[in-house]
Amino acid sequence: MLKIRHPWAFLDAYRGKMFNGLWPTLPEMFRISVDRYGERPCFTIYDPERISLTYNEALKKVEALARWLHSKGVKKGDHIGLSSKNLPEWTVAYLGILFAGAVVVPIDQQLKLEEIDLLLKTARVSMLFTDEEKHEYYAKSPFITDLVSLKKGTGDYIYDLDGPDTSGDAIEQAVETDLAAILFTSGTTGTPKGVMLTHQNLVADCYIAQSNLDIYHTDVFYALLPIHHSYTMLAVFIEAISVGAEVVFGKRMVTAAILKDLKQAKITMLLGVPVLFNKVLAGIIKGIKAKGPIVYGILSFLMVISGAVKKIFKVNPGKKMFKSVLDKASLTTLRVCICGGGPLAPSVFKKYNQLGIDFIQGYGLTETSPIITLNPIEDYRETSVGKIVPQTDMKILDPDERGIGEIILKGPMVMQGYFELPEETREAFTEDGYLKTGDLGYIDGDNYLYLTGRAKNMIVTNGGKNVYPEEIENEFQLFLEIDQVLVRGFIIDKKTKSEGIEVLVYPDPEAFKDAEGSPASKETVKARIDTIVSEVNQRLLPYQRIEKITILDKAMEMTTTKKIKRDSV
Repeated sequence: MLKIRHPWAFLDAYRGKMFNGLWPTLPEMFRISVDRYGERPCFTIYDPERISLTYNEALKKVEALARWLHSKGVKKGDHIGLSSKNLPEWTVAYLGILFAGAVVVPIDQQLKLEEIDLLLKTARVSMLFTDEEKHEYYAKSPFITDLVSLKKGTGDYIYDLDGPDTSGDAIEQAVETDLAAILFTSGTTGTPKGVMLTHQNLVADCYIAQSNLDIYHTDVFYALLPIHHSYTMLAVFIEAISVGAEVVFGKRMVTAAILKDLKQAKITMLLGVPVLFNKVLAGIIKGIKAKGPIVYGILSFLMVISGAVKKIFKVNPGKKMFKSVLDKASLTTLRVCICGGGPLAPSVFKKYNQLGIDFIQGYGLTETSPIITLNPIEDYRETSVGKIVPQTDMKILDPDERGIGEIILKGPMVMQGYFELPEETREAFTEDGYLKTGDLGYIDGDNYLYLTGRAKNMIVTNGGKNVYPEEIENEFQLFLEIDQVLVRGFIIDKKTKSEGIEVLVYPDPEAFKDAEGSPASKETVKARIDTIVSEVNQRLLPYQRIEKITILDKAMEMTTTKKIKRDSV
């Protein structure tokens, strides 16, 4: 039987002293962590040497920035933009904006300048924090009146800013129901949708998610994925500062750099997306296979034993059994790996756990702050994206014969709506107030959620069967020869609008090179891809089988969280 967790119980000692109400605001939450763990490391980067701020030092910089913002006329409710690479300065800016009572608008720095301009204008931003890459452009912008640099040596550097003591002219602070952030989703096309999240949305989600997973002040989180995204912003940055843990900032999504950071910083919490975990696992399996078929066979057998022991007896023998393998991959210090941002093949999930890594999945949306399900370590399920977190009322709308339908929910983490888009906000909710996720899935008797795909991606076959592309795409995740795969429908009968199933494959160029490094012929590539698709088809139900194969010459466009942009294909 799982223990009932109330990870926010310690807040009772601070209620009435450092905050009032049900939940603290983000600034109040940070002050509480400073009170508890002031001398512990807070924000760290290796550049190349270790540069770190303690919680006490970070608070001083955040308060100085808030004073400066107040002296510039920033008041409660003002919108301030934030766009840069992952840096400690990003988090100081984020908190400083909130400490000044304002609303933070984090924006993807990998977007084109005209796209960033559109989002800044949509969110009514006139002050911007950015790094050296875009500083010169925004220094000349007609609608940005104040510009702050997150990189020393470029313009007004964030750590050099301060303002007069505000005791005589106190900063008006936000309360928990006030807006904290406006986030633009990675799927934004046409009119940008700014998701409005309150302090309560973010703080409640942060603590409620911990009901399904223990985290500690001794943990070291790795901010590798873009921190503007709700996944990294909440599950790494805000989760870490809620318990006084350390955040280490990764600079590049390059395997060698990642492995170096993992070892150097002694990372314990690694949060990533399927493409990251697939590549790391592929490297591990490749290394094991290089030892020869006998060693590979023995290790594969031991992995099965390890996984069975872990599943049945709730103990983890793999950490010791595969210590040399994990050490070589710089994964020895990892306590937990969490995959989100897209579906992960159950086979990948299973192999990490067999190797002794506590590997779990979660699920959420920007509109839900984002976490709404998370697998408990002691009772994970490989095919599930997790157990529904407490205080969440989740239902399946119009389920079919398999129990599959659109996932809808209510809870304290659900957004207030889309900024200045009342019609779009109305359309996002049912008449009785449930948020429509647009995702399809089903819930089992133990409150675990299983995803089958996006409603808009669903394929209706000639026989009237519903096929979910993501379920088929999962079957390709462990083939090293495939870099990208996308399954979609193609019209085979215009009258009935019935669809066949097509797979688009972008082969991994490195996997199709000979010993001298020359690329393989198109015929060789096609023959291997045909074989893989045939193998996948044998594992699928008859109505799910792929009928058309398209091999691409160049990679498909992806979001910054490494999801293929289906609309661009």
